Amino acid sequence: MLSKKYFASFTAIALLLIGSVAAFAQSAPVRGKVELKKADGTTEPVAGAKIDVYKMDGKGKLPSAKTNKKGEFAFAGLTVGQKFVLVASGEKISPGMQPNVQAGMESVLITVSEGDGKTLTEDEVKASLSGSAPAANTNAGTTTAPAANTQQAEQPKMSEEDKKAQAEYEKKKAEVENNNKKITEANEVVKRALDEGNKAFDAKNYDMAVSKYDEGLTAMPDFVGATPVLLNNKATVLVIRATENYNKAVKAGGDARATAMPSIKKDYEDAAAAADKSLELLKTAPAGDPNQKLYDSQKLVALVQRKEAYRLMSKTGADRSKGKEATVAFQEYLAVETDPKKKADGQIGYAEALQDANEFEQAAAEYEKVLAQDPNNVEALAGAGLSLVTVGYTSGDKTKFQQAANYLQKFDELAPATHRYKADGSIKATIETLKKEQNVTPQKGGATKKKTD
Repeated sequence: MLSKKYFASFTAIALLLIGSVAAFAQSAPVRGKVELKKADGTTEPVAGAKIDVYKMDGKGKLPSAKTNKKGEFAFAGLTVGQKFVLVASGEKISPGMQPNVQAGMESVLITVSEGDGKTLTEDEVKASLSGSAPAANTNAGTTTAPAANTQQAEQPKMSEEDKKAQAEYEKKKAEVENNNKKITEANEVVKRALDEGNKAFDAKNYDMAVSKYDEGLTAMPDFVGATPVLLNNKATVLVIRATENYNKAVKAGGDARATAMPSIKKDYEDAAAAADKSLELLKTAPAGDPNQKLYDSQKLVALVQRKEAYRLMSKTGADRSKGKEATVAFQEYLAVETDPKKKADGQIGYAEALQDANEFEQAAAEYEKVLAQDPNNVEALAGAGLSLVTVGYTSGDKTKFQQAANYLQKFDELAPATHRYKADGSIKATIETLKKEQNVTPQKGGATKKKTD
């Protein structure tokens, strides 16, 4: 008689990874504000100012942006590790610059003064930075006031109110400078961590790769523009490392699998935790953020790696008690995946996880969702048939045997000779057992299902 153990014998195979490796992105947004500093020391935001972006190392201009009503601007995806100069220009102001801007800075302050609305060419910008031309106010974290009259004029005395405003301005400027300095230093660490981590990954030195990504996470633990990339890369490497270690242990035989299982389980758990943290952080991205495409791509990577961690945790037997977490992981992934092939693979992965958790009736239902869209999917035919065999024996519902036989017969007709179930003869043996024990005759062509939404 067939049993749950009979089904389990079919699934003791080397594991394969399903899903894509994380996109190792190395860019991050930049945000800031343009303020007009008046003669009395007070400031006000500059709306509608044009912000041009030039590379400081060599020539090159990036797409421009404009400030909103609050004088704020944002750029998406500036390359980590490169330095840029931002140039603000607009009506009734003199152009102002902020050099040494790096990806990830979120408090860039460009201070301008009243002027004639002049705009600068790239050559004028570079000349001003080199000191060969006094083209604009340049704030390297500081503010350069308009050139003073060469005739010494008596400076008006500042009122107490003006002094207070000036003090507040200097305090804010110092905070911005300090914050930008920290971000610059963290950017350098993150760039190095990504470079070295990715090289280690390419060399299959997974221990080193994880260590390098952790260095980047220590430097930048909660910045939505860069941290999810580090977390997703780490999750990807942990899933791969755990899976390769599992396959090596199975191949070695003996006690190797039991010995390796604690570290395998920990890698899958840590991968799921890293992906979870990435998803939580991505939720904090403000609506309408210009970097939204990057965030969406990283969200998909996190969802893929999280569901893979739970799928393989179950498949290897590292931990089959995470059914609730696995269900959430698969459902959230399937809700956003748009590629039909990847979505079907994800649905099958979810069904396999349900089988591993002995939820065979639910597993059969998930396989049938795939068959509703693709009636000839051989993985779904085999999975649905084998799941229903177990349901038939455990529930006593003998109608399940006919459904199972129909699916398995269609699998046998369509599957290539190289398919694992075809090669080992297990599906054919199951069909023969159903014929003898349950007096079931498979219908030619197998079962069909109406396409559902």
